Amino acid sequence: MAAPPAYSLVATDLDGTLLRGDDTLSDRSRAALARTVGAGAQHLVVTGRPAPRVRPLLDELGSRGLAVCGQGAQLYDAGADRLLWSVTLDPELAETALGKIEAEVGQVYAAVDQDGVDGLTLIEPGYLMPHPTLPAVRVQRRDDLWCEPISKVLLRHHALSDDELAATARDVVGSLATVTMSGPGTVELQPCGITKATGLALAAEHLGLSARRAIAFGDMPNDIPMFDWAARGVAMANAHPELKAVADEITLSNEDDGIAVVLERLFA
Repeated sequence: MAAPPAYSLVATDLDGTLLRGDDTLSDRSRAALARTVGAGAQHLVVTGRPAPRVRPLLDELGSRGLAVCGQGAQLYDAGADRLLWSVTLDPELAETALGKIEAEVGQVYAAVDQDGVDGLTLIEPGYLMPHPTLPAVRVQRRDDLWCEPISKVLLRHHALSDDELAATARDVVGSLATVTMSGPGTVELQPCGITKATGLALAAEHLGLSARRAIAFGDMPNDIPMFDWAARGVAMANAHPELKAVADEITLSNEDDGIAVVLERLFA
């Protein structure tokens, strides 16, 4: 009888981790994930993208299971096309947080991801999408961002780096929201206490799996809570220095099939 796999749960970020820069999944990565699932492990996408922006990729993977979306604010059931759990960011708290940030750094440009399986990404004038392939709807005024419940706010600044903007936001926002940095041009505000780890833990509970046999892959500081939760954290070669500093292992970049390299070794 074959020995059980070392890890029963494989959690992967998407952008900068599983996906290449052109938003595609390589044949090698696809084959490695199929081998992993065939060996009895569960693959979970754990991403900052909201559920509607993840659904096409899950369809491509043939995944009918769970996915953690919106930085942990949504637990999405792909088979049923519904949210099993979601938490929203109060718009008044979001506006107050934005006001505090702008009092320190001047004007920022904001976007929001609406809650729900059909939620839109809305962007205010001046906001540039960091992922131009992802659909967004431009609104006329910031007030229009709050027309429906939201899962998070995305921020950009014309001069500050992502690290500078995130650091300032953390200093002034306090308990109004959780501040994360999830990719180039992507500083975010989400409900206080919500991280990828909270969403991943909830998904694992639904699946009857534990952190002790979980391995996680990521590339940005928003993946740090996920690494803290899982038994092993693997950072990509292109990862942010903050994530590399807490990783158990550093693999090749997302362009060089870094996840596949590790999975091929673990699930040979």
